[in-house]
Amino acid sequence: MARPRAEVLLLLGASLAVVAALLIAIFVGTPGAPSRGDSAFTLLLSFIASAIVMGGVFTFRAASSATVDHDAHREIAELRRNLVTVEAILKAEPQVLVYWEKGQSVRVMMHTLTGVAGLPWGEPELLRFGGWLDPPSGQELKTGLDALFRDGQPFTILLRTAAGAHVEADGRAAGGRAILRLRDVAGRKRDLARILDQHRQLVRDTVAGRKLLNALPMPAWFRGADGRIEWVNDAYVKAVEASSEAEVRERQIELLEMRQRQAVRTSLSVDVAYRDRVHIISGGVRKAHEVVVLPLDAGSVGAAIDVTEIESAQDEIARHVGAYERTLDRVSTGVAIFGPDQRLTFFNEAYRKLWQLDADWLATHPSDGEILDRLREVSRLPEVQDYKGWKSKVLGGYVTGAEYDDWWHLLDGRTIHVTSARRPEGGIAYIYDDVTQKIELESRYNALIDVQRETLDHLEEGVALFATDGRLQLFNSAFAQIWKLPRSRLNEGPHIDEVIRQCLTLYADSATWARVGRAVTGISDRRQAIDGVMERPDDTYIEYAVSPLPDGATLITFVDVSDSKRYARTLTERNEALLAADTLKNQFISHVSYELRTPLQNVIGFSELLASPRTGELNAQQMDYLGVISSQSRSLLSIINDILDLATIDAGALELTLAPVQVRAVIDRSVEVVRDRLTASRLNLDIAVADDVVEFVADEARVRQVLYNLLSNAIGFSRPGGGVKIMVQREPGMVAFSVIDSGVGIPKERQAQVLGRFVSDGQGSKHRGAGLGLSIVKSLVELHGGTVELFSMPGYGTTVTVRFPEFGRAPDRLAHNTVASQSP
Repeated sequence: MARPRAEVLLLLGASLAVVAALLIAIFVGTPGAPSRGDSAFTLLLSFIASAIVMGGVFTFRAASSATVDHDAHREIAELRRNLVTVEAILKAEPQVLVYWEKGQSVRVMMHTLTGVAGLPWGEPELLRFGGWLDPPSGQELKTGLDALFRDGQPFTILLRTAAGAHVEADGRAAGGRAILRLRDVAGRKRDLARILDQHRQLVRDTVAGRKLLNALPMPAWFRGADGRIEWVNDAYVKAVEASSEAEVRERQIELLEMRQRQAVRTSLSVDVAYRDRVHIISGGVRKAHEVVVLPLDAGSVGAAIDVTEIESAQDEIARHVGAYERTLDRVSTGVAIFGPDQRLTFFNEAYRKLWQLDADWLATHPSDGEILDRLREVSRLPEVQDYKGWKSKVLGGYVTGAEYDDWWHLLDGRTIHVTSARRPEGGIAYIYDDVTQKIELESRYNALIDVQRETLDHLEEGVALFATDGRLQLFNSAFAQIWKLPRSRLNEGPHIDEVIRQCLTLYADSATWARVGRAVTGISDRRQAIDGVMERPDDTYIEYAVSPLPDGATLITFVDVSDSKRYARTLTERNEALLAADTLKNQFISHVSYELRTPLQNVIGFSELLASPRTGELNAQQMDYLGVISSQSRSLLSIINDILDLATIDAGALELTLAPVQVRAVIDRSVEVVRDRLTASRLNLDIAVADDVVEFVADEARVRQVLYNLLSNAIGFSRPGGGVKIMVQREPGMVAFSVIDSGVGIPKERQAQVLGRFVSDGQGSKHRGAGLGLSIVKSLVELHGGTVELFSMPGYGTTVTVRFPEFGRAPDRLAHNTVASQSP
């Protein structure tokens, strides 16, 4: 029994030794530890000393020899009492003890610290210091522990938990062991911890502030109470073109000029912040800066903000605003702008004229409500029963931000369209549009449209107007009737393709409808108008025309020309019948004339033979009868010859023999034929030929025939004792022959007929004829390419002028006239 008891005693002694070592490591040399005069500390040391001594004694006894059992029990009990006392002393102060020993894991020896916000209770959470300490404190504790483990350097620091509480941390090392003690702080230590926190925060704020100011492009500075520069940022150094901040502080390089600094001092002397826009030299360039200097308890702080771009932008904005206001002054629509305080900030001339307000009064910036009240006083607002409610509705946009849109019907008959829009800065812009004239024009336009619709509906032509999108925009009743389309469907504005599909049932020519569809929906810049006639199976003829309009629309008209086509067909058939009858007549006359000509020539020949003395003598009466037979036979032969000439001309078989014609010679030959008749009628003949008229190119025989017929007519219609005149003159490219008589004349209404065939009217004279003379003249002259002109006045005679081309008619023109003469 003696040996085991000795081992127990040895173990207790060793435990006391460990506790003693811990306590010594904790208290001895600890800054702020209790003083040696402290009773608790003295008692603690006494127990420690006793434990050491007794441990040594028991160790010695156990090593030297066995002891008596009752002495051993007594000594063990004493050791236990001392251990309990030491533990009580350690637990008397709330604390946390963390123990490290080389080769062993870290242990929390004691945790009696409560009431510290953010301090965890569990051992794993406690040992994760970065989890419950704020980052700066965690970093500081890590640095202290690293130095403790590496060099055995003790530390005492104040830590701050993430929850904002404070603890004191003591780190000590003894041999191969290290101990960390955490204790709550109170009293002056707590105040010191708070001061340290504030100091750290101030340091961080100061560093952050300086970094921020150094990053800003604007110069900033700090002056002490004596007015000397104590700190500047990088932008300040750059602005004054210094090499460093130290140079600025050493040389006291100023950014502001003397007068500007004096203004700053004057403002700060009365504890008022200085703020002004000045021009300073920054980086060698004089620029506009907004300088702000704030007074501090021990100096001042200032900054200079470069506002060069702001000034340029403000100038640009001012120019734009000026141009904007000048533009608004020229528009006819009234514009008024009110600020957030509901006061007038801008109005144009149209607004003033619209409401007939005094410009000077408007310049005082009256409120929106005051203007409404003024307008109500002069009866320039719409008549409303509840003016107060109406006014609140108008001004409600300032509060609700809703836009106002209404029509004001004024007492003077005007209609004003009022709209408002919320401005970004909080005001309202009003637009007052006088739409009185517009409404009147719309009313007149609508009335005109109604009249046009009524007019279109009463037209016999079908009208359809298609818009640029190809849809029917306007139509009349005739259009619906012609194509048998329901008005209800047309009122829906169908597309041209649908209209065509419905019309195909009456007219199935797809090619024609395709042309119409392309004309309506085509996008060509040069749309062409088209027209034509549609012959429907129901024997109806529809004449259509497609006309593109300037605005891009297309107008299509349809006209039922069935009756006109029938009339035209009837007239064509009748004309063809008349032409056939005329041809038959000409053939008959030509045939009869040829048949009469041979016997008539025989009569003339036998009459001449009877008048000859060789056949025997005739008495006077017989000679008279024979003369009448010969004269009448010759007249009849002349008529037959004229008829044959006309038939030849109509058949295009008369050929001209063109040759130079002597003017005087052809006149003399023509006069020689009618000289006996001139003598018998006692008429004087006057011939006047211009000196510059000598000859011209024509068929001389036909020219003589023309002159003969003209002279015969002139002699026949002239009174006995009168006169006949032949006058020849040159005209541009022509030779004109005029035969003038002093006969009875021709009435105006008959002059257009006398050149026709078989037209004979003696007009009270004894002249009678077949009515072919002037007709032959006209045909022969036109065959030469000339013209015939007749002028006559009843009682004053008649003048007939024929014009022959001076150089004859060209062969192609002659051929063309020959062909033309064959047409009806």
